[in-house]
Amino acid sequence: MPLYEAVVLALGSIRAQKLKSFFSLIGVLIGVTFLIAVVSIVQGMNVYMTDKFAGALIGVNTFQLRSRPNIVMGNTTEEQWRAWNRNPRITLEDAAYVEEHMQTPARFARVGFDRISVGWRGKLAKDISVNTTDAEFFTIKHWNIEEGRAFSQQEVNFGAQVVVLGHDLAAKLFEGRDPIGQTVTLGALPHRVIGVIAPQGTLFGISLDKFAVTTLGSPVRNLVNRPHVIDDFHIQAQNPDQMRAAMEEVTVLMRSRRGLRPGQPDNFHLESAEAALATWDKISKILFMALPGLVAISLVVGGIVIMNIMLMAVAERTREIGIRKALGAKRRDIMAQFVVESATLSVTGAVFGIGTGILLAFAVRAFTPLPAAVAPWSIAVGVGLGILVGMVAGVYPARQAARMDPVVALGHE
Repeated sequence: MPLYEAVVLALGSIRAQKLKSFFSLIGVLIGVTFLIAVVSIVQGMNVYMTDKFAGALIGVNTFQLRSRPNIVMGNTTEEQWRAWNRNPRITLEDAAYVEEHMQTPARFARVGFDRISVGWRGKLAKDISVNTTDAEFFTIKHWNIEEGRAFSQQEVNFGAQVVVLGHDLAAKLFEGRDPIGQTVTLGALPHRVIGVIAPQGTLFGISLDKFAVTTLGSPVRNLVNRPHVIDDFHIQAQNPDQMRAAMEEVTVLMRSRRGLRPGQPDNFHLESAEAALATWDKISKILFMALPGLVAISLVVGGIVIMNIMLMAVAERTREIGIRKALGAKRRDIMAQFVVESATLSVTGAVFGIGTGILLAFAVRAFTPLPAAVAPWSIAVGVGLGILVGMVAGVYPARQAARMDPVVALGHE
């Protein structure tokens, strides 16, 4: 029997017995749905963590010199927290020493930050992240200026009381008015708005645009940090290789500056996007390792259901099998008919599973902070699994049909 004819015959059988067909393909449908949805979410998270999480919080080809980690993923012991808290703070002198002695070309920005209130004409935005920093900070963060301008390093050195606002903060305070040239208060200190940064979007549903950036020499620095202390020192290299070389240099320089002997642990921390993503990489690998087992459970159950349904089909169509054999159908024709029918049934379930999985992934992306990106290879795997499960499940019923004696089959009522 030609393959096309066998598929058409199988589809006709599925249409004729809709309820039975639905229950037979539901196991495959669930397995493939789970495959597509989980792979889509994990793939989306991989892209999201690389482009958004690491890029927004740290920066491309950038690392930070800090007294302790800012991003901690996974379990951390209380002893480790105590060790981090004992580390000396990073100072302006540390930053100057590193910048002066580093050989790898890089950009530098000293940063202090805290959460304080920002106000304008009686309106008050509370718990806003206020950064005091150098002019290079805008370049390191890849921020685009939507209105106005960023401040210059000359203004940083002069201690100018100017500020650049995040998009959402500017929208909340000024509600459509032009913010450029207006005076806002950071804490209780007046600062002139000179720019607004283009929208950055959200990170896991949290706005990345509710912040203010002012000069490192601004008086608000006394609200953010103690004298001569900064929260972190941003260092951006030109490419990943130079970034790793710069990290090694900074480690050597800081250990030398702090007089650490060989064998003594670092009393500072270098934080990069690679380090921040290391834990997520472990989680995603575990998910991908567990995925085949979870999908296999549904597919095995689906295969068993399909096998039982096909055995029932063979029993119900015994007389039909006898007639086909009497008219000259060979054993391989009978086997091909039932194997193709079983595979068609399974692939139909896989196709519905792919559609359901994609819809589920898009629903997750639309209604939760989690991203989702459908991987084309997962669709191909879903179809392949449908064919494989159907063929394996259909072999035994097909053999039973092919072995029937045509005389006995014709006499079956």
